[in-house]
Amino acid sequence: MVRYKAIIAYDGTNFHGFQKQPNGRTVQEELEKTLKKMANGQSITVFGSGRTDSGVHAVGQVIHFDYPQERPLERMRFALDTQSPEDIAVKKVEIVPEDFHARYMVHEKTYQFRVDIGKPRSPFRRHYASYYPYPLDLEKIERALPDLIGTHDFTSFCAAGSSIEDKTRTIYEATMQVNDAGDELLFTFRGNGFLYKMIRILVGTLLKIGNGRIPEDAIPEIIAKKDRNLAGPTAHPEGLYLYEVKYE
Repeated sequence: MVRYKAIIAYDGTNFHGFQKQPNGRTVQEELEKTLKKMANGQSITVFGSGRTDSGVHAVGQVIHFDYPQERPLERMRFALDTQSPEDIAVKKVEIVPEDFHARYMVHEKTYQFRVDIGKPRSPFRRHYASYYPYPLDLEKIERALPDLIGTHDFTSFCAAGSSIEDKTRTIYEATMQVNDAGDELLFTFRGNGFLYKMIRILVGTLLKIGNGRIPEDAIPEIIAKKDRNLAGPTAHPEGLYLYEVKYE
């Protein structure tokens, strides 16, 4: 068996997330169906760098799988790309050592989150940005962002249902950009890992800060209290993109 690593992108609109589940179409399931066809009926398991929830997109998700024989890299990429559904793209394929693991060897991840702040909303962004119709003071958000940088226990920004006990994570980058038209925000978060729905809760909190319903200097206290109820709401999934995964 030969272990392959691949970088893939997908439009999460019609997926119930990345990870295979009994009810609902998933990215993992579609890739495994394609690989099974390519391998003449042999079942192949796909491992991802992490889950993405229903409706969440990926620009640079990383997977690995073991294939029965070695194939030229571009031929493998082309076959997997063209035989997968049209809402999945295979961007790059490489052969890696047999001990490589897409999930357990992650060094850092980058997520981006798009917010449509146009008036009226754009119907063309409805699956690709979360709409926020209320007034925003963007300078308040800019001043609050640096408080997220560093190593913290992010319990307050973790959704219920997580089984992970250690909620300490390190955020290296937290930024916001506004597009030239002034009708879309782009948040970027880069860190060594993120908790269940953490990015969406961070964005929901920052939008509340921008709207004046949470003080702009509240993030250190929210982190310290380790209380999910103090943070903002969970932003909708369609604005979230897994942008890049890096390995040492």
